[in-house]
Amino acid sequence: MNWNDLLSNKRYAQPHKSPDIRSSFQRDYDRIIFSSPFRRLENKTQVFPLPGAQMVHNRLTHSLEVASVGRSIACRTVERLAKKHPELKERQSDIETIVASACLAHDLGNPPFGHSGEDTISSFFRDGKGKELQSQVLPEQWSDLIAFEGNANAFRQLTHQFTGRRAGGFSLTSATLATLLKYPYPSYDKGSRKKYNVFYSEIEAFKEVVEECGMPRLDTNHLVYARHPLSYLMEAADDICYLVLDMEDAHKRGIIGTEAIENCFVSFFEPGKDKDFFKHRDDAYRDVTDTNERMAFLRAMLINKLVNLASDIFIMNYDAIMEGRFEKSLIAHLPEFEKNALDRCRDTSVKHIYRHPSVVKIELTGFNVIGTLLEQFTDAVLNPDTPYNIKLISLIPEQFKVATNDTYTKLQSVVDFISNMTDLYAVQLYKDLRGID
Repeated sequence: MNWNDLLSNKRYAQPHKSPDIRSSFQRDYDRIIFSSPFRRLENKTQVFPLPGAQMVHNRLTHSLEVASVGRSIACRTVERLAKKHPELKERQSDIETIVASACLAHDLGNPPFGHSGEDTISSFFRDGKGKELQSQVLPEQWSDLIAFEGNANAFRQLTHQFTGRRAGGFSLTSATLATLLKYPYPSYDKGSRKKYNVFYSEIEAFKEVVEECGMPRLDTNHLVYARHPLSYLMEAADDICYLVLDMEDAHKRGIIGTEAIENCFVSFFEPGKDKDFFKHRDDAYRDVTDTNERMAFLRAMLINKLVNLASDIFIMNYDAIMEGRFEKSLIAHLPEFEKNALDRCRDTSVKHIYRHPSVVKIELTGFNVIGTLLEQFTDAVLNPDTPYNIKLISLIPEQFKVATNDTYTKLQSVVDFISNMTDLYAVQLYKDLRGID
């Protein structure tokens, strides 16, 4: 792969226009920031749904912080790469903005209630009442429904022409869209892989983007492409924020004690190797006695270390990445000491955060809420002439309505509608349909 192609500013489905005072990539960033789907992330679950008065992360704050971390990783990486590839120095601002934009957009496809929302949509078609619809769609389309994927839905959000909207969706540049593709293959070609980035409906958009950016096809028999190099930086930023900030939220909610969080964060620093960190910590602790401020200090130091390590790993594996041979994420290639610390912290998160009763109970609520909405609105679009279903359909916004007899398209319209809901709206609509005050 070469950077001239990888940094293509060609806009998807729209004619190219000369940029104003902003670069094409800055316009991508601004389009995402000012969009309704991005604003709705404020009321979508990160880990702790419906947090109420407690100031923990939602999908919006998470995405903003991922964008900040992604920009930092890109900045450090380009500055170091420019020593051997001086032409990249001139594109540093573009690269940083592309990564930050992809970070902002990476969760746009997430349904209400986070990953449990994805599971609910999938299980409705795989195991629930939606299963009887399998014979009415193509196998390639069915694979989208039984393994609903927020990453693929994000690509759809950005490229699909919803009813009454302009062609090309957000009409972002090819470089930004390609960076978003952590899993550059469709659901029916993912093989044993768990995740994918492309629904059957967006295959042509996907091909146009990856070919414009010169991303090589890795399998002649399947639509599997090499990843855009900058997608590794976006992914690393997301991984870092997930690890660190979920634990900080759990501490604020009293789920994990101060000592446990502190031990986890400090475990990434080796006593004989990271002497500056321990001196800095001891100096800071003499002045800072507030527990939350101490945790914020440790969080900042840890993020900085992981940013540097992610950049180091990208540079060490630069040739493999540019040739499409690099496997797994950057964080998966951490040095042994930091990798062991990461594994211990992940175990703590799984045992004490993701399985905590307060999280599990709300996830179960999400299953009931989304499952009910799927059942009712799916029946409505497939049987639109009954008095009840006519009223139900009237609740669907115009942008999600479709004039077609194609079952797959109708089912997608329902999934589009529900996946765009906030947690609060989904719960309220569920209550309204159930007659719950």
